[in-house]
Amino acid sequence: MAFNVHRIASINSPVMRIKLCLMSAILARALRYILLGAVALYFVDWAILGLRLAHHSGIGSVNVNQYLATPLKGHKEEYDYLGSADQPCVRSLFPHNSDLPCWWLERHKNQWQ
Repeated sequence: MAFNVHRIASINSPVMRIKLCLMSAILARALRYILLGAVALYFVDWAILGLRLAHHSGIGSVNVNQYLATPLKGHKEEYDYLGSADQPCVRSLFPHNSDLPCWWLERHKNQWQ
């Protein structure tokens, strides 16, 4: 298989360099706006949770199943069911105050220790 000399030369052309610079600038700007949007969304979620906590409606609880994985010889594990327990959660999009969001905990009811 032979190299295409014209293709390599076209990458080094001034027009192609300008296009690559513009594309990288657009990508950098897009990533910056995505990051700013995520940070803004987190702080808005935190503020709404603060309002809900002031009205005593920001904390909930979900009944989860708890399991314990015990290592055995020969790289095997034994799984023990510890029972179910209510776990506190926050009614928000993101975790806050070391509590998981209720929507996530509802979908992941099995907790491993």
